[in-house]
Amino acid sequence: MEQVDAVVIGAGVVGLAVGRALALKGREVMVLESENAIGTGTSSRNSEVIHAGIYYPAGSLKARLCVQGKAMLYAYCNERGVSHRQLGKLIVATHAQQVQTLDGILLKAAANGVHDLRKLSASEACALEPALACEAALLSPSSGVVDSHGLMLALQGDMENAGGLLALMSPVQDIGLHQGTATHPILLRTQDGTELACRVLVNAAGLNAVAMARSMAGLDTLALPQAHYAKGNYFTLAGKAPFSRLIYPVPEAAGLGVHLTLDLGGQAKFGPDVQWVRDPADLQVDPSRGDAFYAEVRKYWPGLADGALQPGYAGMRPKISGPHEASADFMIQGPAEHGVPGLVNLLGIESPGLTSSLAIAQEVVHRLA
Repeated sequence: MEQVDAVVIGAGVVGLAVGRALALKGREVMVLESENAIGTGTSSRNSEVIHAGIYYPAGSLKARLCVQGKAMLYAYCNERGVSHRQLGKLIVATHAQQVQTLDGILLKAAANGVHDLRKLSASEACALEPALACEAALLSPSSGVVDSHGLMLALQGDMENAGGLLALMSPVQDIGLHQGTATHPILLRTQDGTELACRVLVNAAGLNAVAMARSMAGLDTLALPQAHYAKGNYFTLAGKAPFSRLIYPVPEAAGLGVHLTLDLGGQAKFGPDVQWVRDPADLQVDPSRGDAFYAEVRKYWPGLADGALQPGYAGMRPKISGPHEASADFMIQGPAEHGVPGLVNLLGIESPGLTSSLAIAQEVVHRLA
């Protein structure tokens, strides 16, 4: 049986950020990843947006960690040379009844510590983006986009430079929280039969995090949420978009609406929508969903031409709230919550998980201290 100080399950952006943070604290760290590369799950199937921290309930982990994480992420990208652009974002009211909603968003953002939003009239918004149609808008100058894979490579490099190890193709078979040694009480077995005993275990398994927590022998599962899966389909734009900023409609209940984002090369994509599914591996984009995309996008971009949208890709939100429930906060269960020393479960880490990744890692280190 091999012994290691700390194990992180999952080499997505959050798992790598946690591995890096623990390694920089001097811990001997091993990150276990079931796939043959880093970041093949939710981390590689999203909008790559750096969120400002606008929409989340005041006092929530999403609000606090997004605002903290945004500042940390911009600083880290500048320091490490990770490609990113602070494009800014317009949140648009497309009919008169939504204008008042913008005022509520403004107040919610201020409560979260986001004080740089500016309300624009329709003419002011269209002066910035002439192809836009709206009744009013909010300008969020601190929103942007990041090369998520470049970010993960930088996090992996930092972790390995600090002595951490990444083990690919290492799916965890089972976990016994009190089956290791006196000094390393948590025992993991991988599918190839390897046994690892550790002091610290961080479950950052993304879509599989709830199932992973439920499989832990010695953990009270009554406090664990149910896993739900909200698929988000994206459609890409043929040709160049007439926008230089991210364009978001006023948010919907389960997501942020069918928004327009730009990648670092200026290519536009639209999405994600919200499609509740049972199978987290259901990542095929149904071309027929494009009909609804045209209708939604034309509310703020009436000039979208027929035939301009092409099926792109789909991502999966690892939700811990269901279709008719309010969107749940991040759930970070540490020793104070479940009573198991050295264990942290990261559950429901959906958007803004990418933006929050460095702050989530800092939070994990704090809860293990």
